[in-house]
Amino acid sequence: MTKKKLIIISHDALVFDDLIYLKSLPTFKFLLENGARVNTLRSIYPTITYPAHVSIITGVYPNRHGVTNNELTEIGVLSSPWHWFSSSNKSPTLFTAAKKAGLTTAAVFWPVTGNDPDIDYLINEYWSQSKDDDLEDVFRRSGSSEQVMERVVKKNLPLLKGFERKHPEADEFVFSCACDILREFKPDILAIHPAAIDDARHSSGLFSAKVNRSLDYTDLWTGMIIQATKDAGTYEDTNFVIMSDHGQLEIKRTINPNVILRDNGLITADSEGNFLDWKAFCKSAALSAHVYLKDPSSKELYDRTYKLLCNMRDEGIYGISEVFTREEINEKEHLDGSFSFVLESDGYTSFGNDWRRPLIRVLDNSDYRFGRATHGHLPDKGPQPTLIAVGPAFKKNAIVERRPIVDIAPTLAMSLGLHMNNTDGTPITEILQD
Repeated sequence: MTKKKLIIISHDALVFDDLIYLKSLPTFKFLLENGARVNTLRSIYPTITYPAHVSIITGVYPNRHGVTNNELTEIGVLSSPWHWFSSSNKSPTLFTAAKKAGLTTAAVFWPVTGNDPDIDYLINEYWSQSKDDDLEDVFRRSGSSEQVMERVVKKNLPLLKGFERKHPEADEFVFSCACDILREFKPDILAIHPAAIDDARHSSGLFSAKVNRSLDYTDLWTGMIIQATKDAGTYEDTNFVIMSDHGQLEIKRTINPNVILRDNGLITADSEGNFLDWKAFCKSAALSAHVYLKDPSSKELYDRTYKLLCNMRDEGIYGISEVFTREEINEKEHLDGSFSFVLESDGYTSFGNDWRRPLIRVLDNSDYRFGRATHGHLPDKGPQPTLIAVGPAFKKNAIVERRPIVDIAPTLAMSLGLHMNNTDGTPITEILQD
């Protein structure tokens, strides 16, 4: 029996509503006419890229895999390094199950995969850490083997130089590398994560001419991957899963709750605003935020901070619609960590980390949290991510209305004849061949 192969493309921030436009384009017209579909996926909380992609590939929620934000938990800084490396993830992945079964694995810019020992052909989403950083060294130290460097990365680096974190140029690099991996190595599993749609929504709003241009690119790039499997002679045996991680909401402003924490003596800074010390600190996840206590065992500090946060919510001017305790949000959304509270946005306010005034900031495109639209909100709000699956393992035209995003990993495992133990999700058998 011929061994089945799998390609997962997570087009960051693609939503079900986009299929109206995409169905008129050649690649997605083919996919929609020949594939199974889960119309909407219920993402995890917070609905941001790195925690969501770990849940997609592990089948478990953040309270088990441990990635609760894009950024590392650093206090007293405006921004932190991201969870670039696989060591941040505490749970086995689909790559783990595949390697145990003797399959070959590959990933291009799939989040939280840096130096993953279960990925044979790896190009991690990891950026230069300074202006003097060498791109070849960036990919080597995040897990790209010399084989991958020589046969894939080096030839495509001109596409990326000068365009790191810029779209669609960075995505051209991603897809060119992915196509070369397919032709050179013919892996059994390949996971790809482009971000052009996400970037377009951040900078121009939920639905715009710029978003439509990113969808045009998305159709072209997805078609390139299909063609690469034909070039490699693996097309007939390949399952293609096209999906996304979260939607977005349009916002009107950014607010910095740490300003109020500082006003109330929970953060201290010098006369020039330099951070000195803290008792409580709010760490942004865009449309939600995690509040950490320096001494979470102090009942006085816990009660004082909780009262302040609830007062801010009740005043209705600070962009906070809900205040969850750690226990409440773990029960509601399977989110747990070393924070004590979680703040949920009012739907048009994004949160920042700054403790210096002004309290409210105008929107800009300096960060994913501060543009025209963003995410991190509770997963039932706004436009929803979607999934299309085409290939020998999937039923043509089978449609499921809605499933949790943690169901994806066990479904993909079953499509390959693999089994993932102890996942929170269950296989979506309605879209699989009997």
